[in-house]
Amino acid sequence: MPTTTTPIRIGLTGGIGSGKSTVGHMLSARGAAVMDADAIARSVTAANGAAIPAIAQTFGVEFLNDQGALDRDRMRTHVFANAQAKRTLEAIIHPLVAQETQRQAQAAIDAGKHALVFDVPLLVESGRWRTQVDRILVVDCLVETQIQRVMARSALSREAIEKIVHAQASRAHRLAAADWVIYNEQLSLAALREIVSALPLSLTK
Repeated sequence: MPTTTTPIRIGLTGGIGSGKSTVGHMLSARGAAVMDADAIARSVTAANGAAIPAIAQTFGVEFLNDQGALDRDRMRTHVFANAQAKRTLEAIIHPLVAQETQRQAQAAIDAGKHALVFDVPLLVESGRWRTQVDRILVVDCLVETQIQRVMARSALSREAIEKIVHAQASRAHRLAAADWVIYNEQLSLAALREIVSALPLSLTK
């Protein structure tokens, strides 16, 4: 039988390289249902994804790779240089991501989950999430730490990473929106897990 308990809704965000995804995995391990906006966006822009026809029609097939998926590197370069192109791309992808996020959230509620975590990189920038969640959890660290972590895990140049960082909300902007903050600077995985394990995943706590 589906539960009648109202689940806590947590908005999880943080800049690139902050450790947000790691925190999301830890919350999932605690039994929370995690709706990962980035993963959903990748799925709708994969080969045969729901966004591909509109992307091909709007931007041209040259923005697809050999497998028919979005050429993310080419599109990233294009939208960084063209604000209107960025808005056009978001108008294609964001509604599809929102639709799938809602579907996953409802499925989690129907399954009796007591905590819903919405992992959204641009949660603060969007402006609409404050009314949709009970708590906003920000994973924070120094900008230089973000850059070094992303350089270590990807082929992106420092310049490219800096552009991504500066295109996102500032640390101050994110922190001002936060109910909870995890300062993930020089924390071991064990220390980070201990902090995550202390977060109340219930509206009754």
